Formats: sequence, structure tokens, C-alpha cells
Amino acid sequence: MTERIAALDAGTNTFRLYVAEVGDDGTLHELVRTVAFAGLGQGVDTTGRFDPEAIARAMAILDEYVAVMRSRKVSRVRMVATSAARDAENRADLFDAVRQRLGSGAEVVSGTEEAALSFAGAVCGARIDASPVLVMDSGGGSTELVLGRAGGEVISSASLDVGSRRIRERYLHDDPPVIEQVDAARAEVNRLLDGVDFLDGVGTFVGVAGTVTTITALVKRLHAYDRDKVHRAEITCEEIKEISDQLLALPVSEIEKLGPVPPERAKVLSGGALIVGEVAKRVCLPLQACESDILDAVAASVVAGKGHAFR
Repeated sequence: MTERIAALDAGTNTFRLYVAEVGDDGTLHELVRTVAFAGLGQGVDTTGRFDPEAIARAMAILDEYVAVMRSRKVSRVRMVATSAARDAENRADLFDAVRQRLGSGAEVVSGTEEAALSFAGAVCGARIDASPVLVMDSGGGSTELVLGRAGGEVISSASLDVGSRRIRERYLHDDPPVIEQVDAARAEVNRLLDGVDFLDGVGTFVGVAGTVTTITALVKRLHAYDRDKVHRAEITCEEIKEISDQLLALPVSEIEKLGPVPPERAKVLSGGALIVGEVAKRVCLPLQACESDILDAVAASVVAGKGHAFR
């Protein structure tokens, strides 16, 4: 029987599963790709710890994923955890619960490794018009910026300790946030971006993860999220600024009413859009949304031997 593998990505906001069949030549044929909102990063920026309720939500989702993996006869799996897990001093509580379900623990990937995985995943699926390629992975707890070549070689990377949930919890306290809060958030993002010296001379600008794909769907006026219409679609700096300003002016209850925005993402989307907007100002190129990302790279790493047996 052809082998089937799984990749799991436990982010600050979302918890995702990818199941694929491995072809004779090592290529992956997607069987399942799904996302749920665990909100693992809830309060981590303030307390430095995972909230027990967040761990419980994540494990309830993982129980569902395990059932899917068993029904699909998965033999190997790799689970990575990113920004929130890097910051949470009680990450062992999460990993012990994961081990009970998977038979192996999750891995905390560093910001550097997360950046490399995001780049590898993106260049596999994006349309590369010119080199070098800048990939932006705008997550809930951190933002990865990676400059590299179309063949997958990384030239420079930076992991910024700011993401959609982190910036919402740290700065955007009102609903909608007042101008002073928005200004403070923008100043913090630009303070971090001032330390990134490779945003000039980019040939192709690619964005991955939920903030980028959701604001792309909004700019394209989709009434419901359509992965095929979002993948490889481009949005301009002006369009990003317009949608960012719109989201920052709306309460969460109104953002939830926008067609392609899940309620859980609506809570943090304005913060993520602010970050994407500030990066886009510096790159000065259209941003191409890409549905191929870190999850695809983690799956490829399982084929390469980094996975664990799953029974």
C-alpha cells in the first residue's frame, strides 16, 4: 500500500492538519487539508504561559485530527509548534498531552527554522516572476521574513516577535482600537522592521498564512473563502492600506460579518493587516497570496525522514 503521511502545525491562532499520499517519486498528493482555531497563544504574551483552556481546545482538535489520520491510515507524522510555544514556559504541559495522542511529541521550531520552512513551502506553490523572492509569513505570534532564490536557497531571514494576536493583545485594546493604540502598534512594527536590511530590491513578494489569504479574499470581494481564487492572486500596496484602514476602523462584530472571515480570525485580523501593510510599504511590490506554506514544507520533511511513526 502507498504510504500516507501527516503534518501538523500548532500556531498561535490556528491548528492545522495536512494528510497526503506519497507517490513513488516522493511527490505528495493531498488527501486532507484542514484548519481549526485553537487560540493557543491566548494570553501568552502577558503571562508567558499557555492557558489551560487553550491547551484543552487544542487537544480537542487534535483528538479529531487523530481520528482523521487513523481513518486515512497514516503511518508517519510530524507536528511543529511555533511562536506561542517558543514563549510558553509550560510548553511541556502541551507536549505531554500531544505525546499521549500521537505517540511522539511536538517540536518547537526556532524562528530561523520557521522562516526556512515557510520559504520552502511558499516557493513550491507561488508564481516566481523574478528573483530574489521575499516570503512573508504573518502569523499570530510572530512574522517571518525570508529572502531567497527561486530554487529554495535562503539568503537572509528575520523572525519578528510580533503577530496578529500579539499586537492585538498588546496594543489594540479597544474595539475598534483608538488612533493612539493604532499609532503605538504601527510604531512597534516599524521599530522591528528597521532592523531588517533586505527589503529593498525584491523581485517577487509572496505572502502566506491566514492574515494574507484573508485580506486577499476581502480585496477580491469574495463572499465566501475560495482557496483556488486566493492562491497566486495579487493585491497592491494601496489595496492593502485600504483594507487595513477599514479593518482597524471596524469593531470585531462587523468584521465577523465580512464574508470570507471566520469569527475566530475576526478578533485579530486588524492587527495582522496592520503588520502586512507596514511590510508592504517597504517592499513596494504587489503581494502574491500563496496557499502553499510551512505545512507543505513540514509534510515534505516527513518524506525526507523527519517524521515519527504513527499507530
